[in-house]
Amino acid sequence: MRLMVPLFAALSVSFAGAAVAAEVPAHIQAALADKARPAEDVARDAARKPGELLAMGDIKVGGKVADFVIGGGYFTRILSAAVGPTGTVYAYQPAEFIGYDKSYGENLKKIAAALPNVKPIDTSFQTVDLPDGLDLVLTVQNYHDFFLKPFPADTATKVNAEIFKSLKPGGVYLIVDHEALPGAGLGVGDSLHRIDIADVKKGVEAAGFKFVEESQLLHAPGDPHTANVFDPAIRGKTDQFILKFKKPG
Repeated sequence: MRLMVPLFAALSVSFAGAAVAAEVPAHIQAALADKARPAEDVARDAARKPGELLAMGDIKVGGKVADFVIGGGYFTRILSAAVGPTGTVYAYQPAEFIGYDKSYGENLKKIAAALPNVKPIDTSFQTVDLPDGLDLVLTVQNYHDFFLKPFPADTATKVNAEIFKSLKPGGVYLIVDHEALPGAGLGVGDSLHRIDIADVKKGVEAAGFKFVEESQLLHAPGDPHTANVFDPAIRGKTDQFILKFKKPG
């Protein structure tokens, strides 16, 4: 398999209005080049840019990280290889999702059985208890789900508080999601599966996190921000933001 990400891949992010570049570390490159990765995962790399994204997470070999709502496990597999056998990946799949579609639970069991350094967690959003001392919590295309109508109104507040508790001082909370129009309101989580960046920042900072940077890595200028992300006309081509926060200390 050819190496998926060059050593000095450019990552454009804005921090206090300035552009900076992040190098994709060798251990993340190696994780992407792992021959054990499913072919369907590798085929998604060009659009998802996992090397550049995970470079923002300050992940180290031997690290202790959480993939918060793993879906099919795309990022869980990369994180597992990146932290290596001395590291640990806590793979979280909410009980609410598993109850809605049993394939979520099957995916969690399959990935935990295949990767020895992956530890599964399948409790509800309301009761999730992540291990303490985490270096990174990553959640991709899921933050808007905390505001879905079936869930209690305080779901996002409880999740953010739990993640804050579980990260070590200086630990990273990295959030990727589909962008909504400014001022769209939290209801677009249900109707469009999107969220306004300002709402994410407000909620996460209220939990005690410090905002570090925002990346335009997954920016898609052709997205009007008004279509449901599952609409065939826009699916796979949505404008996505990346927000990096840190726990002070």
